[in-house]
Amino acid sequence: MAGAYQFRPMTTADLPQIKRWLALPHVREWWGDPAEQSALVGGDLDEPAMDQFIVITGGADIGYIQCYDLTAWNSGFGAQPEGTRGIDLFIGEPSMIASGHGSALIRAFADQRLAEGVPRIVTDPDPANARAVRAYEKAGFQKAGTVDTPDGSALLMVRDR
Repeated sequence: MAGAYQFRPMTTADLPQIKRWLALPHVREWWGDPAEQSALVGGDLDEPAMDQFIVITGGADIGYIQCYDLTAWNSGFGAQPEGTRGIDLFIGEPSMIASGHGSALIRAFADQRLAEGVPRIVTDPDPANARAVRAYEKAGFQKAGTVDTPDGSALLMVRDR
């Protein structure tokens, strides 16, 4: 069952765990090639527009979340309020899937960012990823239409302060 979550800033020491998680079938299905994604995640550690976190609950690392400024890369999201942040995440540990952790950790993370003054949080799950869409909806996100991204068509979802 879902519980309290901490979001620890990711470091290079976390890269082997990220690589292991990205290779698991339930993550690979939506994130794609593990080697490519591992290189991108690792490369973003020095990206000033990107904040990366390891999700912890019950003293255990269970997943990854990235929170980023909207840039030219994701301009397909359309006009958004100044200060809007985007998020992407996965639960890495298979035992934590389908037990309410997704929506609960999304809500906890979004609540923290909104309380810090972020006006809106956006995300863009694959429309076919019903589990992710459901988790975002349970965490208070609303469907805002389909957008074209460098990775293909996506469902834009938003949560406002």
